[in-house]
Amino acid sequence: MTHPCGQPPHPPRATWQHGGVTAATHSSLFPQVPESADAVLEGLDPEQREVAIALHGPVCVLAGAGTGKTRAITHRIAYGVRAGILPPASVLAVTFTNRAAGEMRGRLRQLGVAGVQARTFHSAALRQLQYFWPKAVGGELPRLLERKIQLVAEAAARCRIRLDRNELRDVTGEIEWAKVTQTVPGDYPAAVAKSLRDAPRDPAEISQVYGMYEQLKRDRSVIDFEDVLLLTVGILQDRHDIAEHVRRQYQHFVVDEYQDVSPLQQRLLDLWLGDRESLCVVGDASQTIYSFTGATPDHLLNFRTRHPGATVVKLVRDYRSTPQVVHLANGLLGQARGRAAEHRLELISQRDPGPEPAYGEYADEPAEAEGTARRIRELIAAGVPAGEIAVLYRINAQSEVYEQALADAGVPYQLRGAERFFERQEVREAGIALRGAARAGGNDALLDDVEDLPAQVRAVLSTKGWTTEPPAGSGAVRDRWESLAALVRLAEDFVRARPQATLADLVAELDERAAAQHAPTVQGVTLASLHSAKGLEWDAVFLVGLTEGMMPITYAKTDEQVEEERRLLYVGVTRARLHLSLSWALSRAPGGRASRRPTRFLNGIRPGSAAAGPRAAGGGGGVEHGAGRRKRRGPVLCRVCSKTLTDAGEMKLMRCEDCPSDMDEALYERLREWRSVQAKELGQPAYCVFTDKTLMAIAEAVPGNETELAGISGVGGRKLDRFGADVLAICAGEEPGEGDEDD
Repeated sequence: MTHPCGQPPHPPRATWQHGGVTAATHSSLFPQVPESADAVLEGLDPEQREVAIALHGPVCVLAGAGTGKTRAITHRIAYGVRAGILPPASVLAVTFTNRAAGEMRGRLRQLGVAGVQARTFHSAALRQLQYFWPKAVGGELPRLLERKIQLVAEAAARCRIRLDRNELRDVTGEIEWAKVTQTVPGDYPAAVAKSLRDAPRDPAEISQVYGMYEQLKRDRSVIDFEDVLLLTVGILQDRHDIAEHVRRQYQHFVVDEYQDVSPLQQRLLDLWLGDRESLCVVGDASQTIYSFTGATPDHLLNFRTRHPGATVVKLVRDYRSTPQVVHLANGLLGQARGRAAEHRLELISQRDPGPEPAYGEYADEPAEAEGTARRIRELIAAGVPAGEIAVLYRINAQSEVYEQALADAGVPYQLRGAERFFERQEVREAGIALRGAARAGGNDALLDDVEDLPAQVRAVLSTKGWTTEPPAGSGAVRDRWESLAALVRLAEDFVRARPQATLADLVAELDERAAAQHAPTVQGVTLASLHSAKGLEWDAVFLVGLTEGMMPITYAKTDEQVEEERRLLYVGVTRARLHLSLSWALSRAPGGRASRRPTRFLNGIRPGSAAAGPRAAGGGGGVEHGAGRRKRRGPVLCRVCSKTLTDAGEMKLMRCEDCPSDMDEALYERLREWRSVQAKELGQPAYCVFTDKTLMAIAEAVPGNETELAGISGVGGRKLDRFGADVLAICAGEEPGEGDEDD
């Protein structure tokens, strides 16, 4: 049958039960505008439909990754407007990024709705501040400071506190955190101590700089980004007439990504609402990954306590990812601990089955990057567009080896959320210093008595902030060190390939690499940190560098910090629609000792791994293998590959020499230092205390009591009596005692 004009007739609209639900994260660029309010509801699944028709009273939508939360809330607004229940000018939808606000406006337009305000918190507050400032304060609104870092630098100078460029960035971040958590300068040190936050400088010094910065702003009549919210809150609190004006204008509120709301944003939202409850919030506590900026899931988790009569809808049908990807994501959260984990959502994939997630273990980082690039080329050859592929890592400094591997493989790429490696300020400065040293040759005193090329590079870069040990904590100082360390590793790799290379040769190589990596950004593979990947998705995702110390990051000390790292990995996993690859390298450089171990978050999930025990779930322990450490009478099997062990050293470790180690390397080094002291006191060789293999076995098992320690080969009754208390103390992160001198 054809239409009179020769066109086929419109097919009947499919209902949800008949397959009418489209992928929540995919939509046509030019969809047909629904003909009526009821038509807006067509194609929604039962839970999304429940959100859309819940137009009265407080509503809390708990929406898992890929479940169509934006679809649900935009259809809710559109249905309310099209049904005549929500006047469009009375609705304010707020989210956290301009991109998300723009997407929301675009979807509302496609649903035939105009006049609804969809903005970020700051954009909405700034409009109100500009409008009400003359009435509330008088005169023009102070100028908005676009970049506060220069004023922070001046404040530090006035306090006679010297900050380098990286410290300036970190201190500026601390000031921003203090303001969004409504912490005044004098209270900053106490707030840092209470939150267990790692401050980049002495908190008293930062408090001083913060106070001077605020004074300079007042003197010059300027405000910063955070002041926009603070001043709007102040006006709405002090001027009830203005608050009522705003409440008459906006009567219905929708807040997306509610788990990322800061205390200051929540205060502003409360003032917008007044005593009304026409509020719909959407969020997922399992995707809280920005606590370092002041975000907290507490407002989401406490919503039903604050609003006892709230309608609560859970979206768990995942339209983005295959059952295989969803199974892995659920497994990650299944091991989580803490309050957010108690409210986790069990996702149910709505897609056809796909390939199993791939796990890749490599000898070293370059091999991991090359293997990733090779697999990406295979996917592109199979028809996956380069723009639908992403490589995600924990910190930006990891990008360089992947930039190089993709460039070598002829694969276009684009960096998101970071400068290209060779465009970073510290890398450019390092290049200038290396070029100067190469020109000076033997006339550079810095290179006196330094013979090999890597040592020359380390000597030069030590003037730029490189040290043999990484700086403590996170932030710009650590990022800068990681960039310089990548150059040191590059020099080490370069001299392995060309043993006779000079510093001038290395400089030429760096120039060539910088030029070669200017790959096209159109339809390129995305290289991004896990944080900057939030809210995005790809057909294929490669999660790389998944080793202890990087995931969780080494400066995640508390249980809460470790759990946030787990959630960060969960966000990475749920970015993948079809193909998912997880990989790690056992050593940093080719030929290095294979001492690294895969992230604890994959224990019990990746093939061949044991389930995470109580110690692995916490912040500082290793993996507990339980029965795998008991002495057995039958054949001794490798706990990784199940092969029968015959070598005494392998039997002691309960694994093949070539199988991956899950040893706590820091614990192993502490045990070695302790053993050295004991051997010196006893006047015996170190192996008479414990052999290296026994120490490795202890560092892998991390025994928590005498029974577990006694179960390790090489720890007999006499040694247990003599050294047991010390070893258990070290394993628990405590200082060992003096030992029994009479033994």
